[in-house]
Amino acid sequence: MATLKEAALRWIEDDPDPLTRAEGQAIIDAGDESLLREHFGQRLHFGTAGLRARLGPGPNRMNRALIRRVSSAVGAYMESTLEDAHGRGVVVAFDGRHGSRPFAEETAGVLTARGFMVYLYDEVTPTPQAAHAARFLGCAGGIVVTASHNPPQDNGYKVFWANGAQIVPPQDQGISQAIDAIDNTSEVEVMALEAARAVGRLKAVPNQVLESYLQEVSSLRVYDGPTNLKVVYTAMHGVGRKLIETVLHDHGYLGLISVAEQGDPDPDFPTVKFPNPEEPGAMDLAFDYGSNADADLIIANDPDADRLAVAVRNGSGGYRQLTGNQVGVLLAHELLVHGSKEPGRMVAT
Repeated sequence: MATLKEAALRWIEDDPDPLTRAEGQAIIDAGDESLLREHFGQRLHFGTAGLRARLGPGPNRMNRALIRRVSSAVGAYMESTLEDAHGRGVVVAFDGRHGSRPFAEETAGVLTARGFMVYLYDEVTPTPQAAHAARFLGCAGGIVVTASHNPPQDNGYKVFWANGAQIVPPQDQGISQAIDAIDNTSEVEVMALEAARAVGRLKAVPNQVLESYLQEVSSLRVYDGPTNLKVVYTAMHGVGRKLIETVLHDHGYLGLISVAEQGDPDPDFPTVKFPNPEEPGAMDLAFDYGSNADADLIIANDPDADRLAVAVRNGSGGYRQLTGNQVGVLLAHELLVHGSKEPGRMVAT
């Protein structure tokens, strides 16, 4: 017990956030060994999905002290495995969850202190857009602070490599080992963002990155027929609405109806029990919109907009939500019917 308590005291003394520092002290003062062990007895596992957990104090929760360690470790691993990692830089983005912006800014402060160029988004950003930015800018990688479709009390940390793809083994193990090598946050230097901007180490993501993303998305379209479908879209209280509306409107889909109650980022996800389009009940509001508007199609994103759900009319006045495999088959059919007719083409589903 004493050893665990000592570890907890060391952690909270090192915590830069007064809120989680106070919460950690309250856990220590309560003397609840099980709660103490839950928060301070182990560190969050860093895997191919990065990190994802509840907000709170200690190494087994998402907080600024952990973000500092993880960001420093990501930087150290990039330095050891990629040529000119500092000059190539890192894209840092965030979603609309509790703590996402502060965690992203903490990440930028750590990486710029290590000598990295950092491109920091100044507003909530879909995960696929940030991954594209890392590739477009030729960065060493990208980081998105998001817990995807987890409950509102969670947050997370996704890491993308230079190819714009989420990290894979052995990258996750290498980063995890680098985290273990950091004893406390006093070892982690953090640069003030204004100072980083002043020396040219912190920059906004250039406008041409979004322009390139929209062009690449548009280039994937193979159908040039009528666009008179009536479509209902829900962002599930996440960050997808702006881009979805832009892309569909630009291509003539003017019958788009957004679920207003779920259109803007809201970290509390007030209209759903669980902000995952695949969870029972999560699409109910969108189905109501579809029925009222006699919509042909319903589409949904999860909160960081890297997951898609699709529902179509079921012939009985309601809607049937398709599986991922079914959506894949429909996309394959679209490519085969309307795509390039050049010999040797292949579609994999």
